[in-house]
Amino acid sequence: MRLHLGLAQMDPKLGDVQRNLEKHLAYIEQAAAQGVELLIFPELSMTGYQVNDLVPEVSIRASADDPVYAAMLDASRRTGMDIMFGFVHQDQRQRFYIADAYLSGGETLHIHHKVYLCTYGMFDEARYFDAGDQVRAFDTRFGRVGMAICEDFWHISTPYLLWMDGADILLLNSASPSRGLDASDKFSGSRWVELVNMAYASFFTGFVVHCNRVGYEDGKNFWGGSSVVDPNGEMLLGGDYFDESLHTITIDLNELHRTRSRLPLLRDERPELVQRELERILARNNR
Repeated sequence: MRLHLGLAQMDPKLGDVQRNLEKHLAYIEQAAAQGVELLIFPELSMTGYQVNDLVPEVSIRASADDPVYAAMLDASRRTGMDIMFGFVHQDQRQRFYIADAYLSGGETLHIHHKVYLCTYGMFDEARYFDAGDQVRAFDTRFGRVGMAICEDFWHISTPYLLWMDGADILLLNSASPSRGLDASDKFSGSRWVELVNMAYASFFTGFVVHCNRVGYEDGKNFWGGSSVVDPNGEMLLGGDYFDESLHTITIDLNELHRTRSRLPLLRDERPELVQRELERILARNNR
């Protein structure tokens, strides 16, 4: 009932998939030497974030006949480690998605396509990517988990659906840039994300594990600060800002039992009420 997590807070090189693959494999070897059981990489860790017109060139297929994907499958098989990493996914009809893969024992357990594309301010994702249309939890050897990518977590529907689908561990990765300082001299982007992660862990009485990238890219500065929050909303790990690093922590999955015995929010949740009221609201809005 204990899980040794690793968060590879890396700085991918924009558009250089081969170099980024080598960096992934190096982090995997480093994590394996430290006994990590589940290693998480940031959003678009295999490509860099601002890929824009490079999308078709840096995309990979989520199958063993793609050499990049095959190398990651082999790494999960060889080390016995579960791995979550970010990439541009090209599907069979040449559509392109911001995606995460969850690998275990040389097999793909789940692919998540980013549902909410960030297209405002400094972001322009919908110009280059298709939006995902599914939010699904899935079973792992550590229990049932759910994945979300950056903007997905700014919409409460994503973690709520994962919670209702049985996820007790929410795995979030991002390429979140800094946006200046707030009144307490804390980076405002990091403050928003940390507050949201602690709130969701509390509301859904589960673990929230977040891996954010670092580095500079096209004028954007990514702040890192990867974190782990327990079901009580307590920050168990807060990673360094701006530096590439591998953070590790062991979490006690028994905390799910202790928290939910004390605070039975999941027991008392009424999804049928939510469904009924959403149907009413959508019917009214479509008149």
